[in-house]
Amino acid sequence: MQEMMTTYSIGEVAEKFGLSLPTIRYYDKEGLIPNLNKNEAGVRRFTDDNIGSLQMIECLKNAGMPIRDIKQFMQWTLEGDASLEKRYQMFQELRVSVMKQMEAMQNTLNTIDFKCKYYGQAKVDGTEKYVKNEMHLDRP
Repeated sequence: MQEMMTTYSIGEVAEKFGLSLPTIRYYDKEGLIPNLNKNEAGVRRFTDDNIGSLQMIECLKNAGMPIRDIKQFMQWTLEGDASLEKRYQMFQELRVSVMKQMEAMQNTLNTIDFKCKYYGQAKVDGTEKYVKNEMHLDRP
């Protein structure tokens, strides 16, 4: 007896990921979702493996990776063990890139925190006159 595999509609997938239907269709058209099947009517049916691919696509996008590089990564996954070194190197480089992004964002947050403190005190004082000289020395 054949076991039935749970599948999901494009609408269910779109809702789960907060993506638009055209975005998911674009990912499929670009070949970013390996082994995505369609039913007899031509409707996409997503498996848990396809969901995993979408999770990876979203992760890589959030890390700033361009679609063409995500596509290359997905192709490498289809090559299996033959591309392990390439995928490892890709993630090593991506990690460095994300760490740099995080550092830049931390610097941005530090500036925002400083300005919150600065304007909060200026608001209490009713002027920037006093806080400008005091807080200038505290600036990160």
